[in-house]
Amino acid sequence: MAIQRMDHVGIVVEDLPAAIGFFVALGLELQSEASVGGDWVGRVIGLDDVEAEIAMLQTPDGQGRIELARFGSPPARAGDRQAAANTAGLRHVTFAVDDLEAAVAGLKAHGAELVGEVVRYENSYLLCYVRGPEGILVELAEPIG
Repeated sequence: MAIQRMDHVGIVVEDLPAAIGFFVALGLELQSEASVGGDWVGRVIGLDDVEAEIAMLQTPDGQGRIELARFGSPPARAGDRQAAANTAGLRHVTFAVDDLEAAVAGLKAHGAELVGEVVRYENSYLLCYVRGPEGILVELAEPIG
C-alpha cells in the first residue's frame, strides 16, 4: 500500500462565512458548500447526531484543498484560539505565494494579523505567520533568489 497524495486538511470553525472569506482572500477557490449529517457522518468521525455545514476550497493549481466545517450538532469544543506555534497538535498550514506583502495586506483586510514579522530565510524564502479568523494560523512563503 502506498499513499497516492494528501487530499485535504480539515479545519473546524464557528463562523464559516468569515473563514471562507479569509481563504478566498488568500487566493483559494471555493469549490463547494454542503450540509452533511446523519448516521454515515457520525460513523466516520465517531460522534452522534452530527449536523454540519462544510465548504471545500482549493488552491489555484488544484493540488491542495482545505475543508472548513461548522458543526451545528454536536457543538464544537472550544480551543485555544491564541495558541502559539509551538503548541502540540496540528498548528498551521503553509501556502506558497508570489507576493508575500500583498498577501498579508489582503488578509489584514479580512481581520488577519501578523503573528511575528516577515523574515528572510537564507536566499530561499520570505516567510511569515498570519493569524486569521478563529485563531487559524497560516504560514506564507514567497520563494526568492
